[in-house]
Amino acid sequence: MSEDIKQPEAPAAAEDLKTGEVNTDEVRGNVDNQIAKLSDDLEAAKQDVLYAKAEAQNVRRRLEKEMADARAYAVTSFARDILSVSDNLTRALSAIPAELREDDKLKSLVAGLEATGRELDKVFATHGITRIAAVGLPLDPNQHQAMIELPSDDHAPGTVMNEMQVGYMIKDRLLRPAMVAVAKKPD
Repeated sequence: MSEDIKQPEAPAAAEDLKTGEVNTDEVRGNVDNQIAKLSDDLEAAKQDVLYAKAEAQNVRRRLEKEMADARAYAVTSFARDILSVSDNLTRALSAIPAELREDDKLKSLVAGLEATGRELDKVFATHGITRIAAVGLPLDPNQHQAMIELPSDDHAPGTVMNEMQVGYMIKDRLLRPAMVAVAKKPD
């Protein structure tokens, strides 16, 4: 061999093994270091598992909530469409004069229309669709849509005087705002 190239030195522990001498303090220190490192790795792995479990639980809860919302509000667009049917039925019933309601030929027709209205209200109630209270209450922009302001001495400013179109909620969400006339101070 050439003199420029040196052989790497064997670690002291390897030399000690060759000579039969073992430094127990050094070995114990190495073992303690390895145990400490493994213990730290174990703690890190435990934390990672806890975080993964928490994340999985959060995802599961979020999906359950989304599924519950989907079930609860699945009929929303259909309900909006059927509200116009209810409005037309209500307008038709209110347009029948009292004398025609008493006419024997129309009595059964009026009774049928009224029964249809009651049945529609039951279906709405079954699916959590409720009317929004409006007349006599303060304007609530979350439930009422002010269409016009009318001067009034009888009502406090900002109070709903008249309801032009009934508003509805589905469960706790707005389905359609009530279109209302709101009182204002007289000029």
